Amino acid sequence: MPILANIQSERLKIMMKTRIEKDSLGVMEVPVDAYYGIHTARAMENFSISGLRAEPSFVTATTQVKRAATMVNRSLGVLGKNIADAIIQACDEIVEGRLREHFVVDVFQAGAGTSHNMNANEVIANRAIEIMGGRKGDYSIVHPNDHVNLSQSTNDVFPTAMRLASISMLKELLPTLNQLEQALRAKGEEFNPIVKAGRTHLQDATPIRLGQEFMGYSVCIRKNKERIERASEGLYELGIGGTAVGTGMNSHPLYRGMVVEELRKETGLDLRGCDDLRESMQSMTPFVSLSGALKGISLDLIRIANDLRLLSSGPMTGLREIELPAVQAGSSIMPGKVNPSMAEMLDMVCFQVTGNDLTISMASQAGQLELNVMMPVISHNLLQSLKILNNGVSAFTEKCVRGIKADRDRCGEFAEKSLGIVTALTPYIGYEASARVAQEALASRRSIKEMAMERGVLSREELKRVLDVERMTEPREK
Repeated sequence: MPILANIQSERLKIMMKTRIEKDSLGVMEVPVDAYYGIHTARAMENFSISGLRAEPSFVTATTQVKRAATMVNRSLGVLGKNIADAIIQACDEIVEGRLREHFVVDVFQAGAGTSHNMNANEVIANRAIEIMGGRKGDYSIVHPNDHVNLSQSTNDVFPTAMRLASISMLKELLPTLNQLEQALRAKGEEFNPIVKAGRTHLQDATPIRLGQEFMGYSVCIRKNKERIERASEGLYELGIGGTAVGTGMNSHPLYRGMVVEELRKETGLDLRGCDDLRESMQSMTPFVSLSGALKGISLDLIRIANDLRLLSSGPMTGLREIELPAVQAGSSIMPGKVNPSMAEMLDMVCFQVTGNDLTISMASQAGQLELNVMMPVISHNLLQSLKILNNGVSAFTEKCVRGIKADRDRCGEFAEKSLGIVTALTPYIGYEASARVAQEALASRRSIKEMAMERGVLSREELKRVLDVERMTEPREK
């Protein structure tokens, strides 16, 4: 008897900690305090894949769509005021940051994002039920599908939320890119008087000013930023109101236009309805375009970061024309070693963004007929790219670029030693004669100036003027 009593006691404890919910597949226990319901619980059981959950910006965006839809349904008289008001209050709380721990579905989930949409419906419904004085799970008060999801489908909610979340995160990234552009430009101005050896193919080339190199980096970031802005234009076209297949079934005829206008007011964004609801649901091109632009700037950021690594190489056996800020010890075995850690970090961030772009590309072409079911992986990868680029570029700007120092003497020494300065002689003695000067200088380990003087190709005064390395950094008449 004591054993049986203990078993009954344990069962009672379990029952007190869970509630029973049912769906078309059967019944399931859900934690009694959970704001999610049976559909989310099934998704948690089915999709224990990565441990990654939706980005906060995506939860916010989904909730904004739910709120706007409820506002419109209330205005159109298809949803009662009391229920609508409770749903709107629940949405407001989530947008403010509450209940985020109940959005628990893995980013690798059911196609099209149905699990995420159901998760949002259930959390909002259960909080609305509480607001109306009921207990979580009593869907006779507020129903996740009949009320929270009214006039909607995962198929138009999810891509709309993708757009809003992407725009939101992009608005964080663009100022960060501005800061990098400005920091590089400031270094360009600071380093403008410093002449150094130019290099092409990693071999000696004509001189360039260090500031010119950094100005080039700055312009590159500005142009990439402009490409990103242009690529994001398609995100402002919303397909909300298309419901399941782009026909608008189960929504009021006025719903589509009204919900876009409500989202405009709610977000402050210049949103507009799409030209065709079917195209908006089927095509992932706006996300591909933005991801491609992020890949584009990533490739240039990798190039710039690697230039800085090369220019700072050494400190005793490399180029060491610049010095990057020391941010941490560079070795667990070699005392005093300092590495270009922030540039290395940025490389890895950009490699990830480049890989994310391939995933987005593959997922984009994998849609069939009326729907692209691969939206969850597109959303996850795009939002991750926006997030890590923003954080990576910000850290790189503050902890690397702003603190770069130039070694003027080292730069000048290499500029004078470069075989590339022989190019300045070609207008006077021709290409072939200049090539012989370069070959002899290299063979004898002497400078171009020394070899040109020894051969007497020009007078001493002419050589002093013609082989002035600073003069070589701008177009000049002969």
